[in-house]
Amino acid sequence: MRQWTIDAFASGPFKGNPACVVEPFDAQDGKGWPDTAWMQALAAENNQAETAFLLKTADPARFALRWFTPTVEAPICGHATLASAHALFEELGVDAPLLTFDTLAGDLTVRRADGVFGGPGLEMDFPADPPRRVEAGPDLARALGVTPLEVWAGQYLLAVVADEATVRGLSPDLALLNTIGADLAKGGAGQVIVAALADPGADPGADPSRDYAVVSRFFAPGCGIPEDPATGSAHCILMPFFGDRLGAATLRFHQAYPGRGGDLECENRGARVLLRGRGFTMVESRLRVEPALG
Repeated sequence: MRQWTIDAFASGPFKGNPACVVEPFDAQDGKGWPDTAWMQALAAENNQAETAFLLKTADPARFALRWFTPTVEAPICGHATLASAHALFEELGVDAPLLTFDTLAGDLTVRRADGVFGGPGLEMDFPADPPRRVEAGPDLARALGVTPLEVWAGQYLLAVVADEATVRGLSPDLALLNTIGADLAKGGAGQVIVAALADPGADPGADPSRDYAVVSRFFAPGCGIPEDPATGSAHCILMPFFGDRLGAATLRFHQAYPGRGGDLECENRGARVLLRGRGFTMVESRLRVEPALG
C-alpha cells in the first residue's frame, strides 16, 4: 500500500503541517477498516501530527475518514482532511466536483478552489465552534509565560494575548500546559490556542506578504503533539471569534509555528466555517507490512 506525506495549509513545500495519508482501503472487499491498534501503531511510526486513513464506499466521491495522532484517535482534524482530499484529487485522480468524508465530526466536504494564496487550493466545510468566555486560573498564565487578556473555550482553550510578538515569542511549559483545560475545553486538557491580531511591525521578515489579520499558535501536548504547525480545527474557533470582533465574514490567518508557518483563509457561514488552503505532496512511500484486519 502507498502512503503520501503532504504539507497542508502550506504556502509552498516545507511549510504548513505535514500529514500522512494512507491509500484508501476497500470496504467492498468485505474487510473494512484495519484493526484500530494497527492504525494507531502506524500513526506512531509516522510520527506526524496526524495520519489519515480512508475507506472507500459505493460512491466514488464519498469516503470514510479517520485521523490518528501518534498517541490517540482524533475527533476532528482539518489539515489531514485537506491532505486526504489533495491525495485523492492529485495523486489518485478522483474525478468529482465535491468529496464527502464520513467522520467522527459528521459529514465534511471538500472541493477545489482557485486563487487560494496565489494558486490552486481546496475549500473545506467544517462545523463552527464559537467559544464561550471562561476563567482559566493562574496556572494557564504560568504555563504560557504570559498573562492572557482573555480566555475562551470551545473544543480547545483560546488564550488571547496582546500582540503578534507575544504569540511568536512563546516558549510554554508543556508539562504544566498538559494539565490545564480538562474542566473547560470540550477536547480535554493540554490543547491551547494562543492568538492575537496581526501586527505588521512585529516581524516583517517572517512572512513578506503580511496578508493576514490574525496570528496564532496551537499547543497540544494532551494529544501527543507539543506544537502543531497548522491546525484547521482551531480555526473553527478562531474564525467565529475574530470574525465577530472585526465584523468580517472572511479573514486570513497565519499559524506561526517556528520555521514553517501555516496559512488559511476562513469564511464564517453561521453554523459552518469554510477553510481554504493549499497542499503539496512531499513524499510517496510504500508500506512493507500488511495491515492487521479488525
